[in-house]
Order: sequence, then C-alpha cells, then structure tokens
Amino acid sequence: MDFIKEHGWLILFFVWGLPLTYYRSKFRKLVYQTDNWLINIQPKFIKETKALLGFYHVEDINFIKQRNFYRLYLTIYLILFSCYLYFN
Repeated sequence: MDFIKEHGWLILFFVWGLPLTYYRSKFRKLVYQTDNWLINIQPKFIKETKALLGFYHVEDINFIKQRNFYRLYLTIYLILFSCYLYFN
C-alpha cells in the first residue's frame, strides 16, 4: 500500500498513457492518409499539429470524431500533469 501512495502519480500516468500510442497512430494515419505503420516513427509533426488545432481538415467521415476524441484524451493528460505539478 505504501508503494501505491509513493508512486501513485507514476502509476496513473503509466495507465493513462498506455493507449496513447494507439490513439496517436490512428489519428496520424487519418491525417497523413496512409495505412503504413511507418508513419508512427517518422518525425512529421507540423501537419498533425495543424490538424489537432483545427487548421487542417481531412475529407474523411471519421476524422472529426477521432480528432475530438484525441483532443479530449490529451486534455485529460494535461489536467493530470497540472494536478501533479500543483500537488507535488
């Protein structure tokens, strides 16, 4: 129980961060319009950032739904990090 109290934030960030690679991969594949897995390791960020902020749009039915979900996921990540900084 002491381990969880001492490392609670680390555990929380780890558990919340596990699906991040899947969601980011799905979003990047929509933005760059590819099914190739190499898009996940390529250092391309400008188009992805523009799409996340709403300055770039892809003609796909699932794009807006996936973008909004990814925004929500990252916002919760930001809230967790802010709480960590505030309480520690």
